[in-house]
Order: sequence, then structure tokens, then C-alpha cells
Amino acid sequence: MARFLAMDDLQAIVRYYEGSKEEDRLIRGLGALELVRTREVLRRHLPPVPARIVDVGGGTGVHAEWLLDDGHDVHLVDLSPRNVDLAHRRLGASGLTTAVGDARHLELPDASADVVLVLGPLYHLVARHDRLAVLTEARRVVRPGGVVAAAAISRFASLFDGLAREFMFDSAFASIVRRDLVDGRHLNPDEQPSWFTTAYFHRPDELRDEVGLADLDVVDLVGLEGLASWLPHLEARWADVDDRNTILDAARLVETEPSVLGLSAHLLAVALRPTSTS
Repeated sequence: MARFLAMDDLQAIVRYYEGSKEEDRLIRGLGALELVRTREVLRRHLPPVPARIVDVGGGTGVHAEWLLDDGHDVHLVDLSPRNVDLAHRRLGASGLTTAVGDARHLELPDASADVVLVLGPLYHLVARHDRLAVLTEARRVVRPGGVVAAAAISRFASLFDGLAREFMFDSAFASIVRRDLVDGRHLNPDEQPSWFTTAYFHRPDELRDEVGLADLDVVDLVGLEGLASWLPHLEARWADVDDRNTILDAARLVETEPSVLGLSAHLLAVALRPTSTS
């Protein structure tokens, strides 16, 4: 993403992900709520096995792993050389192919995939034309009638996280949140490790609009976690199977309710490439 991101921002993003071990967040405790919900929503829309899936911004292969286990053919692209190397070493023997690459300029043929997943790149592109470039590339690479799934962070995530973890009582963090709410651009110039990195936070209707502007037809737009991810006391509940199902059911009950979509930390839009050849 170096062409349009400032080099300092690019380096900060790469440093954040190479230092934070994002893969651990998604498989441990309540952090796994995002993974489980993403998986179940995607399984509603994925074509039959074996589909050719391109996982753009796939990190160390957290989603590629279960897709491979399901029997799909997965190619992972990520900006971070560390992530790509880890994904290849973990999952190469299972058939995963990998490449270091820019989500806006994929080195893949037209209409070469059944599914393109964009489950991270939109988080960090503060300029709308860059986000549209990612979505347009996904449309180019997916076949007509194929699936494009795009994830975004909610416009209100830093506010809710700041309250849940008490960062809001720090005036510097509160100032960042006020900026986030105005225009969605989340900037952390001092690189405080718990305050995330350079990012863009979407309103739900904005995500739908951007996917549509890439000439993709939105068929599903969900809030993944609902309220649960902002309630740290549920961590102990997640360890119990019955309680975990209750947490998941609570998220499912409001996943498409327009009035609370932005309550979820993460949004997921699922769209189809039109079958016309235009």
C-alpha cells in the first residue's frame, strides 16, 4: 500500500502487526468471537468445495486455516513479509499459496477466483479512493457471480473500546476518539501500543455505499460481535460451551438490525460480482 500511504504510516502499520501477533488475538478468549462469527457468516455464502479463494490481507492465515480444512483452495496475499512467511510455514503443506502484495494492485489474473476476501485492508486506508481501489481490484479478480466479502471497523469502535478499557480517561486518547467520530480517520502518532495504528473506521451505510461503488451487489451486511466484545467480564463465560453459545446467539439476534449495526466492533459486507460482462 506504499503508493498512496505516507511512508511513516505504512511503516507504523507494519510495525503494529509484526509486533502485536494479531493471530493470537483471534484465537484466544473472547477475541475469538470475531473469528467464529466471521466464519459462520462466510459459510452461508461460500460456493461449494473446492472453491478458489483469494484471502487479501490474510495475515498469518487465521481464516485460511479453516478454509483449507473445509476443502477450499486458498491463496493468501498480505502486506507484511513476516505474516506471509508465517502463513506459508504453518499452512504451505496443507496447500496454501502465498504472496507479499498490495491489496490495491493484486498480481492476479482477471476473473481467476470464485471468492475474494478483504478482511483487513479496508481498516487502514484513510483515503476513500484507496479503499475503492481495493474493492475494485477484488471485483476484477473474482469471476462474474463470485463472492467478495469486505470487513470494516465500526466508526464507534474506539469510543466503546476506550470506555471498556478506560482509555477514555486519558485526555490524549479522548482527543483521538473525537477525531474518529468526525471523519473516521484514526491516527495514533505516538504509536501507543494499545491504541491501535493508523486506521479508518466506517459507518455501516458507508461500507455498503463503497462496496456498491465498486460495482458489487451487496447481499448481506452484518455486525459481527454485537455488544459482547465490549464486555470484558464475558471472558470467563466464553470458556464455557453453553455460555459461549449464548454470547453467539446474542450477536446473531441483532446482526442485521440497522439501529445497532455500528455497535459491533467489526462489520462484514458480502457482495456478488454481477454476472454481466460489463
